[in-house]
Amino acid sequence: MITEATRARFAREVAKYPSERKQSAVMACLSIVQQEFGYVSQESEAVIAEVLDMPEIAVHEVTTFYNMYNQQAVGQFKLAVCTNLPCQLRGGKEALRHLEERLKVHMGETTVDGLFTLQQCECLGACADAPVMLVNDRDMCSFMSNDRLDQLVDALRVEGGK
Repeated sequence: MITEATRARFAREVAKYPSERKQSAVMACLSIVQQEFGYVSQESEAVIAEVLDMPEIAVHEVTTFYNMYNQQAVGQFKLAVCTNLPCQLRGGKEALRHLEERLKVHMGETTVDGLFTLQQCECLGACADAPVMLVNDRDMCSFMSNDRLDQLVDALRVEGGK
C-alpha cells in the first residue's frame, strides 16, 4: 500500500520536472517503491501511473524493461549473472549453473531461507572482466570463477546472518 509519505516522495521527484514533463519522474518513482517494498507490484504501478498522469501499461513497460526493478519479492541478496554472448563465451552460463547448484535453486528462484535470488541479466558493460555479475543491483563482481563465486556466497551468508 502506497502511503502518504511515499506519495510525498513522489511529489518531490515530480517537482524536479516541468509540469508537462512529469512523466519523466517514472524511474525515480519506481525506485522509491522498490526501496520501500523491495519490489514493484501492479498496484504500485497503478498509483505511479495515476500520479504521473500516464497509462498503467507505460509504467509497466518501464518496470519490465530494466533489470533493476523487481516484479516480485526477492531475497536479501539478488545475484544477477550476465549471460550475454561475450560473457557466455567467457563462462557466464557456467557461473550461473554453478550458482544454481551451490544455492540449490534455478535461475529466477529464491533460496528457501530467503537469502538469495538468482537471476540472469543482460550486458553489464564489463565484457573484458567476464564472467561478471551484480549483487543487489549495485555491486559489480568481475572474473567470477567458481572459487570466487563460492567465496562471495560464503561472505554474503555471513553478512546476512544465515
